[in-house]
Amino acid sequence: MREKHKNNGYALMIELQNYEQQGISIWLEGSPSSSADVMKAIRVREGISYMRDYVFHSGELSEVRFDKITKS
Repeated sequence: MREKHKNNGYALMIELQNYEQQGISIWLEGSPSSSADVMKAIRVREGISYMRDYVFHSGELSEVRFDKITKS
């Protein structure tokens, strides 16, 4: 099971790096970030889930935002 999680992390890292190469900004908790910062946050905070939001401007993807999901 751990190997599957590790592979998912690799796929996410590649996905985020591709966004960066295309000029799409990445945000973490409301602040400009990078693929490496997002991956570090996800690895360090294992019990926390993040919601991914896609922001489009003029029909094109311009931002990917990661926000922590909290229970209310």
